[in-house]
Amino acid sequence: MPSAHVCRDTKSLKVSFGVCVCRPGATPTDCLAAVVFPFVRRLNGLCRSVLSPGTGTFGRVHLVKEKTAKHFFALKVMSIPDVIRLKQEQHVHNEKSVLKEVSHPCAVCPRRFWTWHDERFLYMLMEYVPGGELFSYLRNRGRFSSTTGLFYSAEIICAIEYLHSKEIVYRDLKPENILLDRDGHIKLTDFGFAKKLVDRTWTLCGTPEYLAPEVIQSKGHGRAVDWWALGILIFEMLSGFPPFFDDNPFGIYQKILAGKIDFPRHLDFHVKDLIKKLLVVDRTRRLGNMKNGANDVKRHRWFRSVDWEAVPQRKLKPPIVPKIAGDGDTSNFETYPENDWDTAAPVPQKDLEIFKNF
Repeated sequence: MPSAHVCRDTKSLKVSFGVCVCRPGATPTDCLAAVVFPFVRRLNGLCRSVLSPGTGTFGRVHLVKEKTAKHFFALKVMSIPDVIRLKQEQHVHNEKSVLKEVSHPCAVCPRRFWTWHDERFLYMLMEYVPGGELFSYLRNRGRFSSTTGLFYSAEIICAIEYLHSKEIVYRDLKPENILLDRDGHIKLTDFGFAKKLVDRTWTLCGTPEYLAPEVIQSKGHGRAVDWWALGILIFEMLSGFPPFFDDNPFGIYQKILAGKIDFPRHLDFHVKDLIKKLLVVDRTRRLGNMKNGANDVKRHRWFRSVDWEAVPQRKLKPPIVPKIAGDGDTSNFETYPENDWDTAAPVPQKDLEIFKNF
């Protein structure tokens, strides 16, 4: 079984916000290239940190803006010493390569503009998604209605289907990794565990409550893990809690392998049937992982009212529209106090070689 250090409430990023000044006439991206990195390293005082709406292990996300323009960007900053200490080098490279490849009407993920590194940090400049995490809305409501859960499930299926068509397995589906844009449509975030697969992989990664049995048993895994995670997510959205939970990760793993699901009484027959077919321990019989792939999931009776042609065109009406006061509004993210995040020492040249193509 996996070690117990994999914990659901562990975040990998911290988030803070600032404003940048740049030369007149520069494009937003040119401007950020010129001044964002000095901002992050606090070398010239061109930007100021405003607040921190997230906390994590080895990184932080800054909301940055060229002062004379309206464009806001999310700048993901990762400490190289911490990435190496936590053995996350390959995950960081995977995230960059996956984000470079994906582009889809279903808005699978925030757009990535460019990446860079210096002697202390790795940087990813990305689209800022102001609606906040789906997890926050779920926590505030307790649970979603069947109609609300149906909408998010449909858009997530669209995203999973697209990633799988690119031979990419996401491997970290959960409410915390689903963002809402200003209109209420979803975007998947945090592609650190995503991987392009030819066959199977044996890497342990993910969140305990969402791990598929084949991951726990180190049998090698592939696309089927995303369909398992979808079943967990649908259950959690409609119930307010995951189907397998315990105070100890090992207890969670044991319940996953046992496969016993206790459904709340308010769930209807069709959604319970869907969840059961997604949470099949034998991945060869798991819905979504058989001959017809995602189409088997789409054809399930619970989705009978969904216009699947409208989903990737973003024509379905979102059940939740985030309250956003302006382009740089951060009110949909939780805030945390600042700390000395930028005190990392420069790393040796041999360590920088690991990231020479970043």
